[in-house]
Amino acid sequence: MFETSKSKSRRPWQIFMVEDHPTFREGLAQILNGEKDLTVCGEAATAREALQRINQLKPDLVLVDITLPGTGGLELIKKLRKTNRTVKLLVLSMHEESLYVNRVLRAGGDGFIMKQESPEEIVNAIRDILAGHIYVSEEVLADNPKISTQPAGAKASLRPLDRLTDDELQVLELLGQGMSDPEVARQLGLRAGQLAAAGRRIRKSLNLNSTNALIRYAVCWVESGRG
Repeated sequence: MFETSKSKSRRPWQIFMVEDHPTFREGLAQILNGEKDLTVCGEAATAREALQRINQLKPDLVLVDITLPGTGGLELIKKLRKTNRTVKLLVLSMHEESLYVNRVLRAGGDGFIMKQESPEEIVNAIRDILAGHIYVSEEVLADNPKISTQPAGAKASLRPLDRLTDDELQVLELLGQGMSDPEVARQLGLRAGQLAAAGRRIRKSLNLNSTNALIRYAVCWVESGRG
């Protein structure tokens, strides 16, 4: 494809990264800065820091991890979407796409890609979204071809896991990864009482009668691939 004079003269797309693992963040920034049409204009390790800097820098696209210290990525997307209708929001996460993609889109995100994907595919996802498209993997799209048009708040045929809030789902996943209650609370910025209340709500939604049953469920769910 030939470049037009307009495309040659346009400034690179400004990308802001919200990622709490510095090694991954630095490696990806190096890849993106190596592309002629992309540049990383800022970085943040927490949602709170990201909100302040994004409002100042006004990037074209924000890369968001789901699990962040304190406020998680899904809540960050909701807050950003309230104040900025035009910024593009792409989740880049190690979490299972099929589990989170609908939540991301309902929150106001423009796409989801897993960190395991190649650098080339991550760059393609960014460009796809900047061009005005929704990005999800072909596998997920094949299972749900109307994924981008699913109405917000749809309740029909909910699986038990779909009844959990975004924060509750993160609690379940971290417990399934073997984290202790204090570790989960620290990761998500919760007080002990808040975590205990979340555990009770999760048990009720999943019809589990004890904390031990919740832990067993979480571990089996994570080990089974979160199906």
